[in-house]
Amino acid sequence: MGAKMGTSKIPFTGTYLESMPLNKIAKYSGRPPKNAIAFTGYPRQHPAEKTKLILIYDPLGENPVILEFNLDDILFVEEVPQAVTENGEGVPLVKLWMRHGAQGMLLEPFEVDGSLHFLEPRRAK
Repeated sequence: MGAKMGTSKIPFTGTYLESMPLNKIAKYSGRPPKNAIAFTGYPRQHPAEKTKLILIYDPLGENPVILEFNLDDILFVEEVPQAVTENGEGVPLVKLWMRHGAQGMLLEPFEVDGSLHFLEPRRAK
């Protein structure tokens, strides 16, 4: 692919989860919750759906991955140490404990080249 995906334009200020009602998300403490899978990344409010969350996995890496989850599927939230950009800017990270069996969405960049050959390996699985 020609262009590299990056997050240099993402403003890393505040935490989206701070604005969530306390009855929706419990802060994690103790042993890992049963029936939950952990995902760590930078949380963002979904731009169109208030019942969903965008989580940017590995936000400072060369190939960050964008995940989408329903807020109702978040069982617990755990704060983790911040990542730091090359400019010294802190990137707040969280560990989300998602309900086992919940449906998520993986959003991936791809190069438009006039065919759908990139879908074939996924559909073969």
